Amino acid sequence: DKKMQGNWGEVILERVLERSGLRKGIEYDTQGSYRDESNQLLRPDVVVHLPDSRNLVIDSKVSLLAYQQFATEEDETARAEALKQHIEAVRNHIRSLSEKDYSQLHGLHSPDFVFLFMPIEPAFVAAFQQDENLFAEAFERKIIVVTPSTLLATLRTVENIWRYERQSQNARLIADRASAVYDKLRVFV
Repeated sequence: DKKMQGNWGEVILERVLERSGLRKGIEYDTQGSYRDESNQLLRPDVVVHLPDSRNLVIDSKVSLLAYQQFATEEDETARAEALKQHIEAVRNHIRSLSEKDYSQLHGLHSPDFVFLFMPIEPAFVAAFQQDENLFAEAFERKIIVVTPSTLLATLRTVENIWRYERQSQNARLIADRASAVYDKLRVFV
């Protein structure tokens, strides 16, 4: 069931987001609604907020039916055919995702690339080892394919950026308050 697979992929993505240390509703949002230039409604799975009102978009809709068949099939000919279908499913999703052009959505200030989340690392490895051009094709279409481990590393970096941003804001607040105390003390003296 593709819907169940999609929901399962989103649950895995949500767990990765929780492990990253980012806070839902503050540093990231799920299932937001945005309109493009032709007023069409688009719903990226996750929008990760960065300082300076920047955003990263993550999409997790990848069909893994062919990969499941590849992993469970015993006949080598059928396995090879299932692997071809898996690669084609990944390629088709890369193409459809690049056509959405999330970087042009109103209300989002996103770089011109989108993260395509594949929840099963071996599915990623199987596709990208078999078709070495797939990564280059995704990159040309401004899609970066990530797995739970690579996405977690990226999101931990974002969490560190937010931590430094909060520290910087606190330092500015302390400096402003110290200045106000100094001014009052100077007037008093």
